[in-house]
Amino acid sequence: MTRVKVCGIRATTHALAAVEAGADFIGLVFALSRRQVIPSRACEIVSTVKKASNAVEIVGVFVNMPVSKVNEIADSCALDWVQLSGNESWEYCCEIARPIIKAIRIGQQRPEKICAELDEGAKLLSARRLITLLDSQVEDKYGGTGLTFNWELAKPVAKRFPVIIAGGLNPENVAQAIEIASPWGVDVSSGVEVEGTKDVAKIKAFIEAVRKTDENRR
Repeated sequence: MTRVKVCGIRATTHALAAVEAGADFIGLVFALSRRQVIPSRACEIVSTVKKASNAVEIVGVFVNMPVSKVNEIADSCALDWVQLSGNESWEYCCEIARPIIKAIRIGQQRPEKICAELDEGAKLLSARRLITLLDSQVEDKYGGTGLTFNWELAKPVAKRFPVIIAGGLNPENVAQAIEIASPWGVDVSSGVEVEGTKDVAKIKAFIEAVRKTDENRR
């Protein structure tokens, strides 16, 4: 089963819509962004989600923040995962207390180079839960670009590591991404928005497209 992460949630109504539609992860952005949430608001969303479902996990998204602050927010908001979407080193990752989703931005680098980097991280974090998020590479951007990358580059990486594909996914193209790369999971944010706000119908359509694709591939 392909896991689904709906990221950039800022309202409890949209969080509940994602839970009801069958999302596996809810992403809350703590980095500077138009989707940023303050910790107090994040705590409200986390509490609402946990009351609705014990299965859905909460991911906090951070970019180049001091590790002590990341751990502090993760504890106070009861996050399940920490996603590092900046230039954080593997040594930095070792200091994070929660399971980690490490974002790697893809331009045209060869899959072998990506796998070598992930091999290094896997060795340092051998006793930890680690998932890789592959996102589009855009200068001075740390995610949320709404742009796709060449999913063929993700295919050999996804054969060796648990990989989440992000970047420009939407209800219309997510099936193709899954067919090409066979990822562990997919991540959506702008692809389920209308004029910068999460749209319940699009969230449902995205998750339905993922589940239908999984059914057809069995």
